[in-house]
Amino acid sequence: MRKTMIVALSTLFVANAAFAATCDEQAVEKKLAGAAKTSFLKKCEADSKSAASGCDAQAAEKKLAGAAKTSFLKKCEADGKSAEASSACEAQAAEKKLAGAAKNSFVKKCVADAK
Repeated sequence: MRKTMIVALSTLFVANAAFAATCDEQAVEKKLAGAAKTSFLKKCEADSKSAASGCDAQAAEKKLAGAAKTSFLKKCEADGKSAEASSACEAQAAEKKLAGAAKNSFVKKCVADAK
């Protein structure tokens, strides 16, 4: 279980690094500097993460735009993070061989701490 979690986190890190590199390249192509570059990179990386999570595809499917799309993406990404935290906490509970109320309590606290 621990190896699986480490591999998953490593993959996520590499994917985030790839998105960052792509955004940097785009900023260089657009000849951005200073505050404009910082703002562009922040938005680009956020867009890349939501695209990777599938939230953008779901928003497009629902034909959302503007504030409704922004709200949906924010909730979708938060739900995804909660699911990831829950999975990691479940794995830790299994590793500790917890069951029943002890497991539920551990997972609940672990997820809350992850937020």
